[in-house]
Amino acid sequence: MKKPTKSTKTNIDNTAAGDFAKRGEVRLVRLLPGPIQRVWEYLTDEKKRARWFCGGVLEQKAGGKVVFTMHHRNIAPNETPPAKYAHVQDPGVTFEGRVLQCEPPRLLVYTFGDKDSVVTFELTPQGRQVLLVLTHRTSGEERKELCNYASGWHTHLAHLLATVERTPPPPFWATHAKLVAKYKRIQRSL
Repeated sequence: MKKPTKSTKTNIDNTAAGDFAKRGEVRLVRLLPGPIQRVWEYLTDEKKRARWFCGGVLEQKAGGKVVFTMHHRNIAPNETPPAKYAHVQDPGVTFEGRVLQCEPPRLLVYTFGDKDSVVTFELTPQGRQVLLVLTHRTSGEERKELCNYASGWHTHLAHLLATVERTPPPPFWATHAKLVAKYKRIQRSL
């Protein structure tokens, strides 16, 4: 068997659904254009992160403060969200958390508004590309939001990919709605 080389391209489907490998957990894998430092900046720099997810403070140290401001009118300006998410579109929402681990430019772990909800980003160079593994773990009452988290991250990662590739992003709210239904079907089948 031939050993893979550093230039071997990893076959990742950037549109694939996340995996519910464990109870209360969704994991999404994406392959982004590198270098790794560039992808790290899109996770940690307020202005770059606001282009695909949300702005706000993220102190890059264990115990650091997270104060995210999510205004979807900035990433989906000409879209009308479902009534359930109108407040996220405009005026937006703010939520706080804590950085649990930060090892630039490879690992970022933080609470997602609630200590029972933790997001992990793992970055690994793959030649000129970067493998991004996002894992969102929830427990307690947060578990009932897992399909929403899965579809939200899936849609946001599609926006991140479009941002770093400099291509038009998919419509946010229509994509999110389709994915909520898809993730509910996946979760029911488990």
